Amino acid sequence: MSEAASARSRLTADRAAGIGPLEPMLRAWLPAQRWFAGKGRTISRLRAVSAAELLPPGSVPGLLHLLLDVDGDCYQLLLGIRPSPLPPALAPALIGTAEDGPYAGRAVYEALGDPRLAAMLLERLRSPGTLGPLRFDRDPQAPVPAGLQPRPLSGEQTNSSLIYGDSFILKVFRRVGPGVNPDLELPRALAAAGCSRVPAPVAWYEAALPGAEPLTLGVLQPYLRGSDDGWQLALRRLGAGADFTAEAHALGRATAEVHSALASALPTIALGPEQTARLAAGMTARLAATAREVPALQPYEAGLRGAFDALAASRGAGVPAQRIHGDLHLGQTLRTVDGTWALIDFEGEPARSLADRRRPEPAVRDIAGILRSFDYAARSHRPFAPAWADACRAAFCEGYARTTGRDPREDPVLLRAYETDKAVYEARYESRHRPDWLHVPMAAIRRLSEPQRPAHRVPPTPPAPGSVSPHPHPKPPRRPLA
Repeated sequence: MSEAASARSRLTADRAAGIGPLEPMLRAWLPAQRWFAGKGRTISRLRAVSAAELLPPGSVPGLLHLLLDVDGDCYQLLLGIRPSPLPPALAPALIGTAEDGPYAGRAVYEALGDPRLAAMLLERLRSPGTLGPLRFDRDPQAPVPAGLQPRPLSGEQTNSSLIYGDSFILKVFRRVGPGVNPDLELPRALAAAGCSRVPAPVAWYEAALPGAEPLTLGVLQPYLRGSDDGWQLALRRLGAGADFTAEAHALGRATAEVHSALASALPTIALGPEQTARLAAGMTARLAATAREVPALQPYEAGLRGAFDALAASRGAGVPAQRIHGDLHLGQTLRTVDGTWALIDFEGEPARSLADRRRPEPAVRDIAGILRSFDYAARSHRPFAPAWADACRAAFCEGYARTTGRDPREDPVLLRAYETDKAVYEARYESRHRPDWLHVPMAAIRRLSEPQRPAHRVPPTPPAPGSVSPHPHPKPPRRPLA
């Protein structure tokens, strides 16, 4: 280790030991952040897991990287350090002014809003290497130009993102844990498999802590400039009274291509009867917990439980499971300027543990998410447009079948169980965060709780030439939830 690196290492240790003076301001600031999961709770424990100076000592501004243990959850912070007061443009990012310790008299602020510090973070990603506990890596085949101007992406909730020169987007994960984040793991696997439906990571960084798997901290990917957000595009078409079935069909094909590539690139399994019964039991438990929290659900609880009972009783040859998106809805899709569909944000549901998000699951979970999303769009329209939603749902399934050779509606018990589970999740979310939207999942809950007629047999659809079946036995949000 060089003398400079050794000095930096000592400084990092000193800073980690000396962040105590920052604790009061962080306790006050954290609960107000959109990405903080502990809103409404008093912070009991806050301690530094690691600290690293990303700029040489004495730099103005300085940049401090922190991993904090906050009541058992680990959060990533990037803090700017400047003489007080801050320039007017940075004043909204102020966290506080340190009264003592190594930053005494200096302003401490959210660094991602400072263009100089955001640009420096990109430079770190352009130059692989380690700095204290942090390790920066990149794809050597994907050049990243220097000097790209950064700007924050507004409207996020669970993470923070920066756009560099309309060419790249850096997602900074806020709540992190040991293990590779699916938003790095899955797009890399898809790129290696030759799937172009997902932007391939070009650089990333992680933390290597003693006795733990590395923690994924951030991923840099191409920014699909000029793309249409799938949710907003659907709403515009709906508002104009325009047909959306061609787009839904194409999105079904894109989703099937991603599932096929993931099944080829990563291990798949078949859920046996016991595993399927446990899957149904988990859905039943979530329903019971939600019914206690959302009284409007209680009259439909018995009917909804029927979907999960049917899944548990199916006890077939096994349900195919593989790696999937895990939180798919129209807001996680983009239609690019050339008219093709791309899928983004493979992190999965942030409320679930990282280990849970990395487990193989039936691909129909993603399909149910998109089908519910069409219903959300139609219910947001006045008057309600059920025929539009039904047509889009059918077109999506037909597009999916065109690639795989099997229509998702051919597994009505599995599809109904996942749609029901998704609607229950939506009811809990809306009750907690957007009560004015509760009527949307409640409409689906009323429909799904009714006794099911025997499903109409969907004629088999041959796969498109050259397509690959995803399995030998084919099977919130930043934008509105679904």
